[in-house]
Amino acid sequence: MITIQELLFNRNLNQNSKTKLVRHQDKKYPDLFEWYRTDKNRFLTYQSLQRKPVFSGVDYIVSFIGEGNATLSRFVGVFKVKNVKQFSKYKSRNGFQNILYEYDLEEVHGFEDLKERVIVKWSNAISWHQWIKNEMEIVEIHPGLHFKPFNDYFDFILSFAELKEIIEQQYSDWKKMLSNTKGVYLINDTESGKLYVGSAYGEEGIWGRWKEYVSTGGHGNNKKLKALFENNKRYGHKLMFSILMLLPKTVTIEEAIRKEQLFKNKLGTNSFGLNSN
Repeated sequence: MITIQELLFNRNLNQNSKTKLVRHQDKKYPDLFEWYRTDKNRFLTYQSLQRKPVFSGVDYIVSFIGEGNATLSRFVGVFKVKNVKQFSKYKSRNGFQNILYEYDLEEVHGFEDLKERVIVKWSNAISWHQWIKNEMEIVEIHPGLHFKPFNDYFDFILSFAELKEIIEQQYSDWKKMLSNTKGVYLINDTESGKLYVGSAYGEEGIWGRWKEYVSTGGHGNNKKLKALFENNKRYGHKLMFSILMLLPKTVTIEEAIRKEQLFKNKLGTNSFGLNSN
């Protein structure tokens, strides 16, 4: 059995320090991992605000986020507990209610290669914070993209954060499959429900077109999307990417645009969505 303690101590976490393992999972806030990936400051604020003095007298916390209803938990970092602010009565902070303790937590470097990749079996699901002496078995270490391996062209919906990681890390399975085909794709604004339909017909296929969205921060130089980004720099975190139709590698530009227009008409994206032509 390999434990999280072995990995942490091998990366120079002080074995004599007062360290707690912390598993974040909250029915009131079910999107903690999504916060961590797309709005990390929000997650870090959630972690630092507590109703009880759970981190008082602690040197470090080893942070995990629970995976579903199981006991599996994903490692997301080690944090030094610098100090704590105690309120005389409960406060509300940044949308979080009934806060009595606010901890100043600083992430410790040296564990970047483990973050988000290491999955442990939480030994006591009832206790969400435990001293590090309680060994936690590692059940999986993901070698690469941990949340969306490529399976099928029509079997995924990617958030912009996921797409960004895929493109920037050059994940070979995704790059191979998306570069080898052209097609019509869909972008969904998950907040407004508005849709954008586009087509990819360049030499690098869908990979090449989606790479432009990443390099531009999310708008891909689309007129309406670009305007929305000007008003909200974090607008990309609302977008989801998927494929509507595959096109042959020999497709002409005219034929690709014709298929794109067909889906625009079907989904009404010119009249009610994010397409401008």
